Order: sequence, then structure tokens, then C-alpha cells
Amino acid sequence: MKCPYCGHDNTRVVDSRPADDNTAIRRRRMCDSCGKRFTSYEKVERLPLMVIKKDQNREVFNRGKLEGGIIRACHKRPVSAQDIKNLVDSIEIEVYSQGDQEVSSSYIGEIVMDKLKELDAVAYVRFASVYREFKDVDSFMEALKKMIK
Repeated sequence: MKCPYCGHDNTRVVDSRPADDNTAIRRRRMCDSCGKRFTSYEKVERLPLMVIKKDQNREVFNRGKLEGGIIRACHKRPVSAQDIKNLVDSIEIEVYSQGDQEVSSSYIGEIVMDKLKELDAVAYVRFASVYREFKDVDSFMEALKKMIK
């Protein structure tokens, strides 16, 4: 691996350990030329997972879009950034562990709602109100009643 400081391509691994919930390996490296240390991460490259949208279009699974939706739902709620990262990690693992190359957006949405319900009720309601596309107050109230029971 090339040194990010001097560009020399002779570096060696000083330390290796699991990172990111055992889905990656963190490697501490040292450059033989300049002596500086840096960290690299090694992660398994997966085949792209396709998401089938409501209109039947397909797009590549985008962790950033998933994380953005959850962040918006948790805005001004007592949910830490680490909680959000852990939530997104667990959803991503569940989606990929399904084993299919394609997954529906509704499947992902249901997983998000189940996990948000456990994390924060207000964030769950916010996400559900956008995801379920409530047409009126009555349908929204009915969903709230189901959640309370």
C-alpha cells in the first residue's frame, strides 16, 4: 500500500484488529521510507444490491440515502450519532444477509420502521408519516393508535 505522506509503496502492517462490528479489518501501517504511521481498512467487496422502488425502477442500494432518512426522522430527538450509525449498520446487515441481489424498497422501509419503533417513538412516527404517505389525518391517527397498543 502506498504511503499517504511520502507516496512510497513499501509499507508494512504493524497491527491488525477487527473494526466496524467485525465487518472490516483495521490495519495500522508504517512506511519504511519516512517512518510515519497511518491506518487503513480492509472490507469485503460485495456485489451491488439493487433496490426495487415503488414505481418498479431499480437503483443501487445507497447507505447514504438510508442514513439521511433516519437522520431526518431523528432530528432534534435524544438519539446519538452512534445510535444512528448502529441502526444503519444493523439494517444494512439485515438487508444484505437476505442473500438476494434485489430487494424491494418496502422491505427496507419495514425494517427501518421496526427498528425506529424500538429506538424512538417520535422518530418512528416521523418516518412512518413520510413512508406510508398518509392521505389524511384519520389514516395518520389510526396508525398512531396501532403503535400505542
